[in-house]
Formats: sequence, C-alpha cells, structure tokens
Amino acid sequence: MNEPTAQVIKNAGKIRCVNRTRFKAMLTLLVPLLALNACARPVGDFGRAEDSVIHDEILPRVGAMVANERGEPVSRFILTDEEKLMRNRVWRFLIAPHANDWMFDAAVELQRTRLTEPTDLSYTTDRYYTHLRLSDYNSTTTRYVTIAEDARTDLKTVPGTFHAICEVMEIERRRTVALKGLYPNNDAVRKEVRAREFENANVIAWFTRALDYRYKSYDVALNRLLVETPHQEAGLSNVALNRLAVFVDRAKQGEFCDPFTDQTYKAHQELPALQSRYENMDYNTPEEAVILK
Repeated sequence: MNEPTAQVIKNAGKIRCVNRTRFKAMLTLLVPLLALNACARPVGDFGRAEDSVIHDEILPRVGAMVANERGEPVSRFILTDEEKLMRNRVWRFLIAPHANDWMFDAAVELQRTRLTEPTDLSYTTDRYYTHLRLSDYNSTTTRYVTIAEDARTDLKTVPGTFHAICEVMEIERRRTVALKGLYPNNDAVRKEVRAREFENANVIAWFTRALDYRYKSYDVALNRLLVETPHQEAGLSNVALNRLAVFVDRAKQGEFCDPFTDQTYKAHQELPALQSRYENMDYNTPEEAVILK
C-alpha cells in the first residue's frame, strides 16, 4: 500500500471517529431536552393515545438511535397491525387511570420510546399500600373495596392484551417461515427479523413484569391491611386477586394463547381459583367464612 492511500484510510478512520463522537455529543444534548417533553404520552377518549408528533415520531426515532448506541438490536421493519395493537394494549395497561397515583407514567413513556433502558426493574411493591394509606377514606373497609375494584379493572384489560400478544406470536411464526423459504442465506434480512423479535420480546416481558408488579402490589396492600384493619370485606379483594394470579402465572410461563384470553371474557366467568389465604381463619359467622374462601 502506498503512502497516499494509507493516509486516506487513516484520515477516513479519524473522520468516522469524529462523526461518532459528534453524534454521541448530539444525543447527550438532545435526549434530556426530549425527555422533558416525554413526561407522559397524551391520552384521549377511552384511554387511547392521542396523536402526537413528538411522542409518535420524534421520540421513537431518537430512542432508536439511543438504543442502537447501547448496542441493542433496532429493526427497520414496518410494524404489522398486530404488533401495533399489542403495543397499544400493553401501553394502555401500563398507564391505566386507576393506577395513575402510584405507577410511573413518565418512566413508561421514556422506556416505551427506548430513550432509557428498562426502569421498572427497581419498582418497590409497597407504593400501592402507601397510596391507599394516604388516601382519605371515610371508612377503613373502603380500602378493601378499592383493591378489589382495581384488580377487577385489570382483569377487564388483561385478556385482550393476552390475545394481542398471541396474535404477534403467530406473526413471528409466519415471518420465520417466510425467512427460511425466501431468504435462507440473507444475513441482512435475518438480522432485521431477529431485531424485531427482540423488540417484541421486550414488550411482552415488560407487560409480564408489570402484571406481576400489579398483583404483588395488591397482595402487599391486602396483607398489610389484614393486620392493620381486619374486616370481612377482605374476601372481595381475595377473590379478585385469585383471578388475577391465574393470569400472572400464565404470563410468566409465556402461555398467552388459551381459552381464558378470549376478548369476550366477563368478570363472572369461572376461572381456576387459587387456595385462599383466609380459609383457616376463624370467623363466628358462617356466611363470612364462606365469603373468604
């Protein structure tokens, strides 16, 4: 290699290094500014996300660059209708109005747009109990009713989210079949497929953690209240948590495609119940003992 050619290659390396440094510097300045605008994704009717240039276009694009800098796979594939629906279902579950006093809307938006790495890994399960204690209720038993109502609200949205996840799993199966049949030796296409699988898996894992976090938060609150303000109204909360626990267990097992995920699920539908924590408690009134089982 002659000297001029070697110098050109050396200079090209310097330019790439400088450009990469400038890019990182730009992100360092840009991300905090965008984060200020990402406090919470605007919500419209029925809990649906409102259209927003910042939240729908700018933040996801910058987030993709940030994720790429972290070394995470970033897919350029178009989102299928099923993948969009899954993301919307999961998002609506994460920002459910009944949890807005103790969940983390701003953190959800930063994580959704990939501006930050997962922040939900460090959440503590006593926030919901603290929220209930600080809320001004006329009766102490109302807190039990609140736990039951909040768990039932989750039960209304969880089956639909399971169904949406199941649909994405089917899309990924079809995508893999198409990849093997049409581009068996194309590394670039395979890389895009794997990147989308990574992104979908992250969304599903996030939903699973959030569902488990909700259940554990309700469980902590119920156990604390049983000691602090014991009352037979706890039976209502226990029934709701038993139902929710079934979905938590199935989500952890990755079992999103089963009869109980049908969107026609109603609150009165029979679900496998877990053993009650109260069945050994001694109550003088038989009716109360039955309620608590």
